[in-house]
Amino acid sequence: MLLCLSPTWLTKVPALGQPGEAVLLVSKAVSFHPGGLTFLDDFVPPRRATYFLAGLGLGPGRGREAAELARDLTCPTGASAELARLLEDRLLTRRLLAQHGGVAVPATLAFTYKPPALLRGGEAGPGLRLVELSGKEDQQTLVKEEVGAFLHSGALADALQVAVKLSGWRWRGRQALRVYPRVELSTVVDTVLALLEKLEEEESVLVEAVCPPARLPFPGSPPPGPELAVRICAVVCRTQGDRPLLSKVVCSVGREDRPLRHQSSLPQTLEAALARCGLGETGHVAVVRRRVKAAAEAALAAVLALEAGLSAEQRGGRRARTDFLGVDFALTVEGRVLTPVALELNSGLCLEACGALEGLWAAQRPRSAAEDAAAAPLVETMLRRSAHCLVEGKQLLLIGAGGVSKKFVWEAARDYGLKLHLVESDPNHFASQLVQTFIHFDVTEHRRDEENARLLAELVRARGLQLDGCFSYWDDCLVLTALLCQELGLPCSPPAAMRLAKQKSCTQLHLLRCHGPPWPAPSLHAVPCCPLESEADVEKAVHQVPLPGVMKLEFGAGAVGVRLVEDAPQCHEHFSQIARDLQGEADHPGIGLGWGNAMLLMEFIEGTEHDVDLVLFGGRLLAAFVSDNGPTRLPGFTETAACMPTGLAPEQEAQLVQAAFRCCLGCGLLDGVFNVELKLTGAGPKLIEINPRMGGFYLRDWILELYGVDLLLAAAMVACGLRPALPTHPRARGHLVGVMCLVSQHLQVLSSTASRETLQALHDQGLLRLNWLEEVLVPGEYEEPYCSVACAGSSPAEARLRLLGLCQGLGIDGPHYPVAHFLSHFK
Repeated sequence: MLLCLSPTWLTKVPALGQPGEAVLLVSKAVSFHPGGLTFLDDFVPPRRATYFLAGLGLGPGRGREAAELARDLTCPTGASAELARLLEDRLLTRRLLAQHGGVAVPATLAFTYKPPALLRGGEAGPGLRLVELSGKEDQQTLVKEEVGAFLHSGALADALQVAVKLSGWRWRGRQALRVYPRVELSTVVDTVLALLEKLEEEESVLVEAVCPPARLPFPGSPPPGPELAVRICAVVCRTQGDRPLLSKVVCSVGREDRPLRHQSSLPQTLEAALARCGLGETGHVAVVRRRVKAAAEAALAAVLALEAGLSAEQRGGRRARTDFLGVDFALTVEGRVLTPVALELNSGLCLEACGALEGLWAAQRPRSAAEDAAAAPLVETMLRRSAHCLVEGKQLLLIGAGGVSKKFVWEAARDYGLKLHLVESDPNHFASQLVQTFIHFDVTEHRRDEENARLLAELVRARGLQLDGCFSYWDDCLVLTALLCQELGLPCSPPAAMRLAKQKSCTQLHLLRCHGPPWPAPSLHAVPCCPLESEADVEKAVHQVPLPGVMKLEFGAGAVGVRLVEDAPQCHEHFSQIARDLQGEADHPGIGLGWGNAMLLMEFIEGTEHDVDLVLFGGRLLAAFVSDNGPTRLPGFTETAACMPTGLAPEQEAQLVQAAFRCCLGCGLLDGVFNVELKLTGAGPKLIEINPRMGGFYLRDWILELYGVDLLLAAAMVACGLRPALPTHPRARGHLVGVMCLVSQHLQVLSSTASRETLQALHDQGLLRLNWLEEVLVPGEYEEPYCSVACAGSSPAEARLRLLGLCQGLGIDGPHYPVAHFLSHFK
């Protein structure tokens, strides 16, 4: 992130192949480094900007130059002069908030001269009256009638004063506030007529109610001194999926008879400001904060909806968006209810006020200044949009398309502008029509992966594909992908590391030998096991591994073939059954049988089960996401329920993250997105297995929903040799609790009360979060979950109760599938 203090440090260069757009180049900037170090850097050659945010203005000076620089760029921009001009038109934004946001605004009478197209026609909105003027002169009669009717109307409620002001970009911060008693009709009329003479096209004169300050009735006589009023300033940011998120609230307090302005009052916390006005009770503060949050987020939602209907020219460029918004509120009482009333929107003043408050407290905080920084969600949005810019147009080879659970890949690739080339065994796969190049190639015989990698490399060269990266999220294709990357000279973890992680017994036995340094060593997390290729191996293993134990396929996926075994006869019986039922890929496609059906026996570990999804780049941990799993259905270990974020204590969460990270490094996995399954025991985390690819089932969707981080995008960036910029300590924006539906347990309800159409409709209404994992309702002995159904909440308890009620109503919960028991781990 670079700070440019002069427009001369930046240059716009016409973009090749994109008429009318320009690339922004940085030749000089202030750079920032850990420890508070800053440098003034010169860049030769200049660096290409991947995101731009400027201080804007239409008047002379640097604001205008910055506005010109921001216009029609190829990189994302977080603001533009065109959008700021709309935001700071009080009349336009009040109408927008009142009509579409449901946000309280002051009762307003507007005289507008040749209004902009966005203000023409339609209803003005509650408490707003628009009077279109054909001219600026000889309007005395009309103005007197309209002002008289407004001052006597019920719209003003308890307001005793009105303010008269000009509305339009030109008047931003350049006029004195004129406040008059409501009873002085002639004075208000004269002021309106005087201001009408100054109007230009698309500008307005506003007469608005001055909201009386919120106060509580005091027993006895009122407190001495003037009444105090509070002005609330909220910063709200656009996050993943164009969802508004309140970032911070800061306040100022002053005399009621002296209107408060930015930069002329001391910033305070909401708690301190309300306490000064006699509203310091915890309940009052919570109510006000909740209402400010709802109103501020509704304001940004209304602005984003408006922007979505604007052309690129109206926005100031194809990539111009409003990434953050300041909303100023007055706090008043409407109908005996504390109500924040939106006065105006701004593009920087509220963020500046929050920064000033953070500066006051910075020296006294024991925790990181960034922990509660108002700009934190904005920075996340900057980095996310920058990442989108970096990957746009990248050419990626994808090995293995996957099934219905991976349908999101194709939509995401389109949204990110990725150019995908697919290698897939099924010539009729639906994804063959969704990619730039489709290469039909049998990748199911994994004993020939090295030969296949050479053949695929020749095919890629023969087709002239200029690839930026190659990756896979499909278990069967991970080793082949690593070998192919090696052939093509593309970034990836070494093939030996992928082989080690793919074969479960090799993973555990290798890590058992990793005693460090560094310490704690991976051996602390590994679990004793024995590989099984024959009945003789089984007989040997039952004397080496303590029973009960777990038998599973060496190269398996989806918990297919996993079983709890209590004694030697059960071990022999299960080994024989798998050898008979699951001999090759055709018996159960997609679970690794192309590697063979060898098994392993490992010690059964007591404890709670957890998933850790990691992003690694160059052997460094960039991000980690921990989720909790409910009790599995023994003896088969099918997943039942999950919760995110984890409910563990921070120390236990950190233990899991470090265990997963060290196990990956111990296997040589240095670059990529990995899913590590662990159990947390009394002695610490123990490894179940490493999946050297992006987490499956619902994990990518949940992490994107809760943290705004897309593991698919991160995997694509790492595959291209680009370091994803991710929050080191991501904060979840809610909680998700989900349960799996199984055909063997839910065939009847999945065909009736919880049909595909019913579940999809509930998902579309936002009542549940649905992830399809299989396409057809076909029961079988070796099954995988059919779908995941989840509910969101502001707390784990709220999400859990919603989910339990939903499952009871749909019939998913029952005596043979006790959802309450599966969710009991999350209390």
